[in-house]
Amino acid sequence: MPVLATGAPPALSVVVPAHNERDNVAALLAEIEAALGPLGIEWEALFVDDCSGDDTLAQLRALQAAHPRLRVLHHRRQSGQSLAIRTGVKAARGPWIATLDGDGQNDPADIPRLLAARDAGDPTVKLYAGWRVQRRDSGSKRWASRIANAIRARLLQDETPDTGCGLKLFERATFLDLPWFDHMHRYLPALVKRAGWRSVSVPVGHRPRTAGRSKYGNLQRAWVGLKDLRGVAWLIARSRLTQVDEL
Repeated sequence: MPVLATGAPPALSVVVPAHNERDNVAALLAEIEAALGPLGIEWEALFVDDCSGDDTLAQLRALQAAHPRLRVLHHRRQSGQSLAIRTGVKAARGPWIATLDGDGQNDPADIPRLLAARDAGDPTVKLYAGWRVQRRDSGSKRWASRIANAIRARLLQDETPDTGCGLKLFERATFLDLPWFDHMHRYLPALVKRAGWRSVSVPVGHRPRTAGRSKYGNLQRAWVGLKDLRGVAWLIARSRLTQVDEL
């Protein structure tokens, strides 16, 4: 376990799932440090290697010597992005979690913007979701995402323009109280709303991928998304909330 600068527990844990991102992890960690260093808070970064086929894990292990806030977790078999996120959140020591995709398309410089929105926000808001106002993906991926977002918003009524952005800030306890399933990270606003809390979308930047390649194709996303939508809609329909008084 790394020793932080003051010995105090971190106020924020940054969780980064990574699969075959050997050329992105070092630069991403440096950007996280540059973004969070001036804030004067204790933080940690947890990179979760999802059984990469390249030397992503070796790159992360080498970085640990010079970066005491870096923690590295490794899946012994490839288990997907949702489980990698959950692995990181469960291991995290901070009460709030920021997530970033391991491909470098999310800008860590936007994390302070999410923290500022939280600090100025209502305590009933447990999720601050990044909103990629200007996507830097291919035209086909942007087109597919617009259709998927429209269908999801109509069916789930989650009031979120961009649920697929990997940059999010949420309360750790709230996340761990949500039902887990593969791909659940794409439905956090709907699941948080189902649990009786609120989410807020915050405009953030988005960058083109400069190394590696995307792990999903548009048809694969669409097929999995249809099945997931049915499942999440069923969960919402079967949910029940009530106020509890302690006497």
